[in-house]
Amino acid sequence: MDSRTAAHVLSEIASLLDLRAENRFKARAYRTAAKVILGVDSDDLTSLYADGELTKIPGLGPATLGVIGDLIENGESQYLEQLRMNVPEGVLELMRVPGLGVAKIQQVFEELGVTTMDELEAAARDGRLARLRGFGAKTAEKVLTGIAFARRTGSQALLPRALAEAGRLLASVRRHPDVVVADIAGSVRRRCDVVRDVDIVAAVRGDPASVAASFGRVPGVREVSTNRGHAAIQYVDGTLLDLYCVPADEYAVALWRATGSPGHVAEVSHALGQRGFALVDDRVVDPDGRPVAVPDEPSLFALIGASCPPPELREGLGELPAAEAHALPSLVTVSDIRGVLHCHSNYSDGTATIAQMVDAARRLGWSYLGISDHSESAFFAGGLKRDAVARQHAEIDKLNATLDGFRVLKGIEADILVTGKLDYDDATLDRFDYVIGSVHSRFRMSRSEMTTRILDALDDPRLTILGHPTGRLLLAREPYAVDVDAVIAKAVERGVALELNADPRRLDLDWRRCLQAKRLGATIEIGPDAHSPRSLENVAVGVDIARKAWLEPTDVLNARSSDDVLAFAHRRSHHAQH
Repeated sequence: MDSRTAAHVLSEIASLLDLRAENRFKARAYRTAAKVILGVDSDDLTSLYADGELTKIPGLGPATLGVIGDLIENGESQYLEQLRMNVPEGVLELMRVPGLGVAKIQQVFEELGVTTMDELEAAARDGRLARLRGFGAKTAEKVLTGIAFARRTGSQALLPRALAEAGRLLASVRRHPDVVVADIAGSVRRRCDVVRDVDIVAAVRGDPASVAASFGRVPGVREVSTNRGHAAIQYVDGTLLDLYCVPADEYAVALWRATGSPGHVAEVSHALGQRGFALVDDRVVDPDGRPVAVPDEPSLFALIGASCPPPELREGLGELPAAEAHALPSLVTVSDIRGVLHCHSNYSDGTATIAQMVDAARRLGWSYLGISDHSESAFFAGGLKRDAVARQHAEIDKLNATLDGFRVLKGIEADILVTGKLDYDDATLDRFDYVIGSVHSRFRMSRSEMTTRILDALDDPRLTILGHPTGRLLLAREPYAVDVDAVIAKAVERGVALELNADPRRLDLDWRRCLQAKRLGATIEIGPDAHSPRSLENVAVGVDIARKAWLEPTDVLNARSSDDVLAFAHRRSHHAQH
């Protein structure tokens, strides 16, 4: 029994428990176990189970180990089959429709007999859905939008999940006895915010086609198609792998080509052609048709007199001219980040105390941490009333008095109200070191209304940072309608930083908009939107996206010292008071 199949079964049990409205902690236990067992990354769990090694792994309890044992001994899970008995195949698919919760799925199944996305779409279009208690025409319309969204994003994954999956697959590829070297390519290597499949390139001994085909015969594979050295593999959990096996002397060109993007590859291919070279599959040949040695990617770009662009930039958006001019940006790195500003504590909806968040920030090597809990209007997140602000600031003062070489800053994530005003009165806002302004309500305002709302907030001299500027949730919610061009332009004009929210579900601003903002002279803040110590590590994903947006340390607010951050914040508010 392989770990991927076991994890898939545990995940399906968790989803079915959710659908039956079972104890949510029970479902969470199975979901956790699925992640844990996938991390074991083994094609054979049998010996680990027999030796009792699995019992030593945190996150695996008696119930989940029982399911794994059942799979090993019988090839299937009796518990899963029992749960499936009362749930028609296809109903789980409905859980991917944004805004359609478990209760509504149960209702459409029980009252309309809907068991697939196609049937749900038909019910939404012919009026049956709107007639159900608690639905109505607006809900039916939202369901149709959600179905379209689910279909469009169906096989995509958020970047951190794709990175983890790619790492597991890469380890498996590298273990093959005929693989000399292998690396991740494609959209994962380019650090795209959502990823459809994992691309891996491997230099192999012997026949590339037979090596590629051997990967389709391992446990956990549902479908495979091969074409010479390329294998397109779909695993039981839906993960897609494009594996390219090549001789060692073709590896560098194959890695570059599989990394993409198509636009980048086309531009470089054209530049090679202009210099008399040609690409023949994964080889470069000179004007006489003789193979040219390309031992690594920089050697390929040297043929056209260019520097080698970092993989994140390879989107055909000006990186090749910059590389030819040897003018590529010095991209920001995780080590450039000196502190973070978008963090929540247990004063609002965070899970940890300020002191615990500080300890985690210090372990990450930062010199400051800004606490920016939700403001009073964010009642859904336990927003701070004015007396709580005073208590929090007193706690921060007391904590700062004990810290050496580290500083806690007093921030707030103030709601941008429907009127365009920031939550709290001016006197209260003046008590903070900096203010993040974010939209958390009325997402369905018209484009002109939402744009006016945000532009008015940018006029407030106390606003330091515009938080998650478009409100999107990747693979779950579209951005709200807003004139992003106008927002970026006014933020630059007013000296307000734009957030690149590093929560992997947001990554908002979109990297293309961050690139646009950089070129207009904007300052970008990379905010983890951390609600726990562990989620401070979101910054690493944010930096990946910042690099994709061509950002350099000088573009990033929190690559500056705490004194410089305070100076940035106070420059506007000082002018307002004088």
